[in-house]
Amino acid sequence: MKHAAIKENHLYNKVFRRGERFIGKLVTVHLLTDYAAKRRMLAHPLKLWTNRIGLSVSKKLGGAIARNRAKRIIRAALQRVERESPLKTGKLIVIGARDDIVGKTSNDVYRELSVAFRKLDMVQK
Repeated sequence: MKHAAIKENHLYNKVFRRGERFIGKLVTVHLLTDYAAKRRMLAHPLKLWTNRIGLSVSKKLGGAIARNRAKRIIRAALQRVERESPLKTGKLIVIGARDDIVGKTSNDVYRELSVAFRKLDMVQK
């Protein structure tokens, strides 16, 4: 499922300040309840609840090629996590790449994201 992106800087700041977090070796996951989720669901043509997801990759990670590769790896791992165990909806999720992600594969990131979502109680039962 394609997610809505977090585009506003104030939402990133709110998630970083108030949200729950999981800090791993490769990624950090910040999670906060989206209070605009019901309004967005009512505006959605299929009336679906969705998550809004943002990716955060620092320039300290490397040049544009390294940062884009890290984002591609995170997106691929996130798709695999959702295929194997659906996530709860109505949340703001910010996934940040850490320095150790350089040179890793999407399988490594997948393992860490699945642990993060289980610890943050995001997996539907």
